[in-house]
Amino acid sequence: MTTNMPRPRGRPRRFDPEQAVATAQRLFHARGYDAVTVADLTEALGINPPSFYAAFGSKAVLYARTLSRYTGTEGIPLADILRPGCSVAEALSAVLEESARRYCANPAAAGCLVIEGARCNDPDARNAARALTAAAEDTIRSFIAATHPEVAGRLTDYVVTMMIGLSTMAREGHALDRLLATARLASPGIAQALRA
Repeated sequence: MTTNMPRPRGRPRRFDPEQAVATAQRLFHARGYDAVTVADLTEALGINPPSFYAAFGSKAVLYARTLSRYTGTEGIPLADILRPGCSVAEALSAVLEESARRYCANPAAAGCLVIEGARCNDPDARNAARALTAAAEDTIRSFIAATHPEVAGRLTDYVVTMMIGLSTMAREGHALDRLLATARLASPGIAQALRA
């Protein structure tokens, strides 16, 4: 017996949106937001520009989605490292060492996607990245302030500055051993700041 099922209208989707975000993340991370064009994205995703805009709205919106994915999969797990009751000095040192490891994990896309994105030219994309960096700063500051409120601001600035430097060095091709050595040099400074 044959049944005549109606065919779905329109063309079937040629891409998985989540896979598209992962592909875009790799492009943005490897080249930087400014260097990736919509043409690059449509080619990598196998779609045409109208389909791209229908699916994502804009390059900046897609970038914001890649940032969200990145923080959940490859970003520094601050909540796991900065747990209440942990030694502040040891936890902050662990953040820097984990930053070095993650920033070097993929030589084709070194550094931190969020930190590097905070310097891009597109104001919407830049603001999306800066919102995430501000949230990370708040997490670090709150962790320090719980036991050392008098140095929370200064020490947060120091740790974030170190993270930015590690990301930049990774982008420049510095090897993991070099980044870890740099991160470890910060430990005595962190301990001294906490004693002040």
